[in-house]
Amino acid sequence: MPRAAILGGARTPFVKEGTAFTELDVLDLARSATAEALARTEVDPRDVDEVVLGNVARPVAYHNLAREVVLSLSMPARIPAFTVGLACASACVAITSAADHIATGNASVVVAGGSESLTNIPLTLSPKLARALIAASQAKSLPAKARSLAEVRASDLAPVAPGIRETSTGLTMGESAERMAAINDIARSDQDAWALRSHQLAAAGWDDGRLAAEVAPVYVDGSAVTTDGHIRRDSTLEKMAELRPVFDRAHGTITAGNASPLTDGGAAVILASEEAARRIGRAPIAFVRSYAYTAVDPADQLLIAPAYAIPIALQRAGLTLDEIDLFEMHEAFAAQVLSTIKVLEGNDHGTIPAEKLNVMGGSIALGHPFGATGARVVLTLANEMKRRGSRYGLASVCAAGGNGAAIVLEAPS
Repeated sequence: MPRAAILGGARTPFVKEGTAFTELDVLDLARSATAEALARTEVDPRDVDEVVLGNVARPVAYHNLAREVVLSLSMPARIPAFTVGLACASACVAITSAADHIATGNASVVVAGGSESLTNIPLTLSPKLARALIAASQAKSLPAKARSLAEVRASDLAPVAPGIRETSTGLTMGESAERMAAINDIARSDQDAWALRSHQLAAAGWDDGRLAAEVAPVYVDGSAVTTDGHIRRDSTLEKMAELRPVFDRAHGTITAGNASPLTDGGAAVILASEEAARRIGRAPIAFVRSYAYTAVDPADQLLIAPAYAIPIALQRAGLTLDEIDLFEMHEAFAAQVLSTIKVLEGNDHGTIPAEKLNVMGGSIALGHPFGATGARVVLTLANEMKRRGSRYGLASVCAAGGNGAAIVLEAPS
């Protein structure tokens, strides 16, 4: 079967919600990342067979972000496009869907990625207000319209934001991360140390140009946004320790410092068959060797599923953890990363050496636009594998609902 090659990609800067990208929506960010990925790989849009993008907070005005990107970039209208959702692992699904379509011969060149605007999340009406407005619009007379609205109360007028709690447990992701820290005995000091490491390595990655190489500027009102907006260069363990817990103020360990921030951004990668890569004259930087998705009970450890997806992906690749040269693990929370490492070790799957993991920081420092993170970790991993001459790499992402993803990459032989 044809192997799916990663030809390259690009991402926007990842910035704090409500800041530089306030005037942009999820389509603007996805369009920017897609256009830059195509330009950097020198792939003609006419050679693209499909576009697959991840997105979590779906816009109200349009529901298929990927198709809107195709049309807004004036790509050939014949290109089918679809939007996928698996919470924080949405872009992972986009990438592995693309890889499957290439492997089965149903596509030769695919754009895969995702974007998120947590500044401009879709708000809806309360069910009672929505029903009343529909009834009023259908009423035939003014008195009938008034009667339709008579039962609406002031409390019904508040907009409804997308849910932030697990439906099955009622817990937020942060509350679930607190549970994971307690179950796995992850100390606050270790979480803060991991978060500080993330910021320090991300700063180094920007300073030496490695992270800058994957980021494209985004122009807002004539000004260029060029860098990630979350990296705390002046952070110290002492400053981290001063931050108060957010989710359990009395006994908690999760703070704004050791958790990923709410972020706006987009990312895209270009995948192709080996034959298509040769045809368009582009050398692959990595191949998708295997992947796995699995899930756990959200009431137990919501974000621990990567610890179970990783061994499955490795088994499918015919590899062991020790054979992986480089790891990229999404940092939803420092407690989640440290718990995943501990569970892998406890289940006798091996140890992930710190010097091989998130070598340019992770989501705590770089940011976490839900729909884009999976593409960011894969792109960062593939680029760093090429720079280091690594043979195998592994990316993993935890997700709401107890889901987890793992993708194994292999260098060109």
